[in-house]
Amino acid sequence: MTITENRLNMMKLSRDSYGAMLALNSTTQQAALAAGLELPLLELVRIRASQINGCAYCLDMHTKDARHAGETEQRIYALNAWRETPFFSEVERAALAFTEAVTLVADGQVPDAVYRETAEVLTEEQIAALTWVIVVINAFNRVAITSRVPVGDYQPGSH
Repeated sequence: MTITENRLNMMKLSRDSYGAMLALNSTTQQAALAAGLELPLLELVRIRASQINGCAYCLDMHTKDARHAGETEQRIYALNAWRETPFFSEVERAALAFTEAVTLVADGQVPDAVYRETAEVLTEEQIAALTWVIVVINAFNRVAITSRVPVGDYQPGSH
């Protein structure tokens, strides 16, 4: 199926709600950075959730933002198969596993084993901040997919 038409302009039709989402996104990113999580990791998390959800707009945005933040092409390309590569650190692996569990929460909650592995390498403050980053990207995925936001024109630093 080729998507050829947009459905809704959520920024225009729901200006206050969209503004609140942007503010929440900014707040969660600031909290994650303050907790010691690095921007490239946050972008990997956003990309991984967007891969799972099939959000073309967010994939376009966050792969561009990841490159802008210094992420390598190799790691971005391998992200969908991160478990099978040596490219990701222990912290990144825990964050990616946690991202998958939170994104796929209907498939079995967030398993204790995944939480324990995450808690071994991240502080409670970092896990809380990471959870909010994951929640926000999942919400944005759903808005972008539902409204069919046009894909391809995003430039880093423009949001």
